Amino acid sequence: MARHDHGARARPRNAANGPVAGGRATQPRHGLARVLSKLGICSRSEATRWVLAGRVAVDGRIARDPEFPILQDRHRLSVDGVPVGAGERFYLMLNKPRGLLTTASDEQGRDTVYRCFDGAGLPWIAPVGRLDKASEGLLLFSNDPQWAAAITDPAHGLDKTYHVQINRIPGDALLENLRSGVVAGDEVLRAKSAVLLRAGEKNAWLEIQLDEGRNRQIRRLLEAFDIQVLRLLRVAIGPLALGDLAKGAWRPLTTDEVAALS
Repeated sequence: MARHDHGARARPRNAANGPVAGGRATQPRHGLARVLSKLGICSRSEATRWVLAGRVAVDGRIARDPEFPILQDRHRLSVDGVPVGAGERFYLMLNKPRGLLTTASDEQGRDTVYRCFDGAGLPWIAPVGRLDKASEGLLLFSNDPQWAAAITDPAHGLDKTYHVQINRIPGDALLENLRSGVVAGDEVLRAKSAVLLRAGEKNAWLEIQLDEGRNRQIRRLLEAFDIQVLRLLRVAIGPLALGDLAKGAWRPLTTDEVAALS
């Protein structure tokens, strides 16, 4: 005869999140490296290196698996014996000079945007979006991953405005073509707006506004019309303008500016 245990009753489980209490899933678990990066103290790749090096402890015990499941509000985390929690959030803007890479480090030893923060004593911060090596202007940084993800989300809808020096004098037809767009491979590249700012004898400055963030979008769009980019400067992201911030200089964003970009 089959034996039935009428004492402890098996608790229902949720495959992803573990036990379900009262039919409701418990707090979701995330990998240790991801949780450390979400706290804003380092990048996810750096957190992975810390864990593998045995520098991170969970509830007082060293954890060497970057995917070790963590309940952020329940487990005690420490790095090199120092307890860690959600740090102060930093939001800043940099006027990126031409010639710097938008990366934390470069295998070839080339200068990166972090050179602009030397001696500032800032916590870990990461670029919000990118500007390529030859481009200049407004670049955001933060240690708030959720804020950064919202800004870079294509659905967020923040327009980006650029001043672009080109090697010809554009006519109305060319400006209309930039707005209408061109097929490049399997993509359609177009500007939300393109207007002439000023012109000299052999070159001109355009103001181009984008409402999407494709890789090297302006350069590829202009190349499709056999136009060479001489300089490319980002002057605004949504309502935030570069203003008179000096090249290579940075400043914290105000509370209102942070909110306006969210």
